[in-house]
Amino acid sequence: MADGPFTTRQLLRLDEALRIADQQTGLTFSVYVGELEVPTREHAERLHKQIEGSERAVLIAVSPNQRRLEIVTGNEVRKRISDRDAKLAGLSMAASFAGGDLAGGVVSGIDQLASHAGRH
Repeated sequence: MADGPFTTRQLLRLDEALRIADQQTGLTFSVYVGELEVPTREHAERLHKQIEGSERAVLIAVSPNQRRLEIVTGNEVRKRISDRDAKLAGLSMAASFAGGDLAGGVVSGIDQLASHAGRH
């Protein structure tokens, strides 16, 4: 049994979505699910900086218990994914989360952000 909020099948879907997004865009997509220190934005930004090549990375940080979602993009990514595009993806994810679909929301957000970034 998987330890955490996702089933094995959901983890495989997430892994596949991340792999496809990375391949199609040439960027690095990462997901963090867990508690975020307050202020949550600063904690998410610290997590983002730990990603190798963070200037070309996208981090989706979700804390279900705190009802928080942070999308952090590196400098190179911001040229391809606008703040508005990230907000729209965030709203879509939040709607899925509210409906009880954490994994589906994250997968959908990865797909939306990758399509905004375009192919590399």
